Amino acid sequence: MLEKIRIMFSISELRKKILLTIGLLAVYRLGWNILLPMVQDQGMLNMFGQSGLSDLLDKVAVFSGTQLDQMTIFGLGIMPYISASIIFQLLATVYEPLEKLQKEGESGRKKINEYTRYATIIICIIQSMAYIAMLNSNAMNSMAANGYQEVFMDSCITPIGKLTFGWWMIAILTMTTGTAFLMWLGEQIDEYGIGNGISLLIMAGILARAPGSLMELWNNATSSGGLQMGGSFGAETLFLLAVMFCAVVLAVVFVTKGQRRIPTQSAKHVRGRQVFGGNRQYLPLRVNQAGVMPIIFSSSLLMFPQFIFMWMVTRFTSPEMPGYILTWIAQTGQSIFNSHASWWYVMMDVVLIYFFCYFWTAVTFKPTDMAENLKNHGTFIQGYRPGTRTADYLDNVVRRITYVGASFLAVIAIIPTLIATTMQVPYGVATFFGGTSLLIAVSVVMDLVDKIDGHLVMRNYKRLLEK
Repeated sequence: MLEKIRIMFSISELRKKILLTIGLLAVYRLGWNILLPMVQDQGMLNMFGQSGLSDLLDKVAVFSGTQLDQMTIFGLGIMPYISASIIFQLLATVYEPLEKLQKEGESGRKKINEYTRYATIIICIIQSMAYIAMLNSNAMNSMAANGYQEVFMDSCITPIGKLTFGWWMIAILTMTTGTAFLMWLGEQIDEYGIGNGISLLIMAGILARAPGSLMELWNNATSSGGLQMGGSFGAETLFLLAVMFCAVVLAVVFVTKGQRRIPTQSAKHVRGRQVFGGNRQYLPLRVNQAGVMPIIFSSSLLMFPQFIFMWMVTRFTSPEMPGYILTWIAQTGQSIFNSHASWWYVMMDVVLIYFFCYFWTAVTFKPTDMAENLKNHGTFIQGYRPGTRTADYLDNVVRRITYVGASFLAVIAIIPTLIATTMQVPYGVATFFGGTSLLIAVSVVMDLVDKIDGHLVMRNYKRLLEK
């Protein structure tokens, strides 16, 4: 492996791409820790710790590269860009002008990317306004109830404790500019670096949480004065977690790379005295067609009830509101959605993952278009006529393998909950054993290895993982 790394850096073009990518990721991590000028760090930590929003914002940060529990210049991360990209990808399936743009190739893709950037700025403004309004409200309520350090500096707030209009606009402009800059960073990595820029930014945010989680795990294991055997958390637990982590990563790689290969036959063409075509090939269909999107959609959708019931608890449990039914609904809903170990929460998560697996596959995979492309290239599936019969066959195959992919994603999604509840491991640590964090990290690393292999093979070197 050391020899492969030496070869990687001996190739001038590849070395420049890797160093540029590392440098841009370092810029991203630097801005991650720069607070807005009107914010007090300790006040933010105290407010989110008291309000119970910290865990919820940590879940958002996993798949969006955000840091909402700290009001930094990159506080919104690339979540607005991801939202805009998903919106346009879904619109392209139902809005005919966008569908035509998609079929125009590179020029159409550039036009859609331009629309996505404009939509990102609009979403940034809306999300930053909502986020600052939430901070204003929570800061005033929490300070009145607990009397701890203010979130905003004294020079930036009105006499009643709210952020002034000028600083409000500065915060919105700074956070919007930060997201636009991250969007530009991702595009620079795509064009001049190596790997997918947006995915690498998300993975950098995920991996940056790993050292803290490992330290938390180690501190819990040695809290009794030394690492010992026995008990609920000791050396045997650390060993078991290490084995489970390797097994889960192996399973994720196996299923992510898994394909259903459908044999195809190309028609023979006779030109003069030569015969062309007639080759036997394979049409690869991925087992997990939807990737990580179903888990992201499911987690995002389950966050809305959490916000709603948290608001209902603060609204309907005060002494001035004697409504018993509303209070019971608010407290019951909060207990269900705030606990990852809740039976109802797990069931809803699994059901939503299955639904979004089939939904996203139906949006992204078009058996009719694929059958038409096979027909135009003179290729057919043995036993099925080109056209409608081929499209029906492909649709049936995709529906069957999507069930396998959905089952895999459902298991991966609930593994962190099982580890956290059965082994008494902190949930922040357990997220690295499954769920969105692991899927994104593994997928991005696999894509990065493939990009590096392309440079090595082009210069007649062996692949990175090839013996």
